[in-house]
Amino acid sequence: MSSPVDADPAYVAGFTDWLACACAGVRERAAIAVRATGEDLLADVAFAATAGHVLDFDDTFSDGVAHVSAATAPAALVLAAHLGLSLAATLEAYAEGYEVMAAVAAASHPALYDAGWHPTAVCGPIGAAVAASRLLGLPAAQRENAVAVALLRAGGTRGAFGSDGKAIQVGLAAAAGVQGALLARAGASVDRRAIHGPLGFEAVMGARLEQPGGTGALHGDLGRAIDRNWIKLYPSCLGTHSPIETAARARDGGYRFAHEQLEVRVHPVARQAAHVEVVADGLAAKFSIPYCVAHTLIHGPPRVIDFAAIDPAARERSRLVRVTVDRSLPEFGAVLTVAGRELARVPCPRGAPERPVAASELAAKVADLAGTRLDQALADLGAPAAAALNAAGLGATETAVSARGRRGTTA
Repeated sequence: MSSPVDADPAYVAGFTDWLACACAGVRERAAIAVRATGEDLLADVAFAATAGHVLDFDDTFSDGVAHVSAATAPAALVLAAHLGLSLAATLEAYAEGYEVMAAVAAASHPALYDAGWHPTAVCGPIGAAVAASRLLGLPAAQRENAVAVALLRAGGTRGAFGSDGKAIQVGLAAAAGVQGALLARAGASVDRRAIHGPLGFEAVMGARLEQPGGTGALHGDLGRAIDRNWIKLYPSCLGTHSPIETAARARDGGYRFAHEQLEVRVHPVARQAAHVEVVADGLAAKFSIPYCVAHTLIHGPPRVIDFAAIDPAARERSRLVRVTVDRSLPEFGAVLTVAGRELARVPCPRGAPERPVAASELAAKVADLAGTRLDQALADLGAPAAAALNAAGLGATETAVSARGRRGTTA
């Protein structure tokens, strides 16, 4: 990466959004469970990554349907804190990991998703390994071994959506990436066939470690995937966002949901992501288009607190919302109709690159999630990474990881 991140608000925005989500996510059941497994470096990474993803409110790279910050940001922040490095070094590692992971996720879409894999968990070890390799100052050969070792533990399926498993498998993916970098630094190597061979990562999972144009995703100029990052305005699956907006527009336009049948048309990819029909708890509700639409029509767009428990009226009315797929729609667009009459249409949700959130909206989201805890957390990029980690309540612990050979980059 050649761009100085201190002059690049896109990386700062993505990192800040993830950190705020993690600050609020530490109190969630999945994060608490991961924290209980230990307090060594890898447990710290898994905890921070789980906390950042558990609300499903963190930023999303839709080209690969992956939460890229969810794996790269905690790997960079926790390891930098353990190594005594600065926020500038953290953000540089995050930026490099983000671009590589995003390239792989985009090149592997829709193959991973169609096969039932969770792209964030599958590609997460790559981004985390690249970020950790940057902080550890690994040379090119060790860097590639770091990715290869990390990918030995790649996995995670869409079957975990709507449960603690979704966030936990992202936490484990981030930890696998950091562990891969540490193992590579210690001399571990993996033959290329483990990735490119007939029984390797690419063939078994249907993934690609190259960009569509053929440029190796681990080398060269990877472009600006961060410019296609989405900042989410609702704490639910991205596949529910345009349906939520259509419902909000209909409600604002005077429509009142009674007992008629509604239809929501979405692209198959959005339906794959938000596949839950009748919900049993708040986690499942985040992945239910019928529930989110019903809730919005009755109460307005859902907030974090609205997924703490199921709203009986929204669950009951959700049975009247039928979801159909329409390949002619954009991947995350939606159309809401009643009795054949179109109530609202949204080509893409707010927060998409085509409809970016304003800086004030991101600031309001951060304040809602973290209060004043992060007000000065990223103000000084020369400050220790540990200060931001502690401000978010992610609690770094001391480890025996050596800073030997590390890169203490500052900007």
